[in-house]
Amino acid sequence: MITTVIYAKIRRMYFREHLTINEIKRRTSLPRSAIRKWLKEAEEPQYQRRKCDGKLTPFELLLKQALKADVHCPKRDRRLGSILFEAIQKGGHTGCYAQVTKFLRNDRNHAAVTGESAYVPLKLELGEAFQFDWSEGWLVMGGIHHKLQAAHTRLCASCAVWLAAYPTQSHEMLFDAHTRVFTALGGVLKRGIPTT
Repeated sequence: MITTVIYAKIRRMYFREHLTINEIKRRTSLPRSAIRKWLKEAEEPQYQRRKCDGKLTPFELLLKQALKADVHCPKRDRRLGSILFEAIQKGGHTGCYAQVTKFLRNDRNHAAVTGESAYVPLKLELGEAFQFDWSEGWLVMGGIHHKLQAAHTRLCASCAVWLAAYPTQSHEMLFDAHTRVFTALGGVLKRGIPTT
């Protein structure tokens, strides 16, 4: 009985009052080794919340399958949370919309953290793709400022850049810039990727 009281007293002094082991030794006249041993055995219990089934649990598999199918669709064609909520309501779900949105948010966050998202790295073969864009600049010739339109063509695989300057951005200049690049490269690339 006395040991239990001392044991409880040491725990209280260390965990609640946040006293050091030396201070506990001074107050109780117990050896440090005994105090350390008792504290090691007396680790604070951690609260574990018991997982219990909710109203949404029977429909979680259905929602996960819908999300998995939607990953392969364009973003505008993916189902919204409200549409998924209506679908599971027809299947007998009696819970609220907030439960569904919380589940969808957690599932998407989990996918982003674990790398299960639909991210596709941009790795392209040589000669597969290019990007084209215009920029504007000024050139001084003979003391006169001339406005120039520069056509930028960048190869996606090697990041090589081809520049050509024109007085305007007309269709003729666009076609000429592409013709010059493809002539210099010795062929046409498979596709062009628009810049934003």
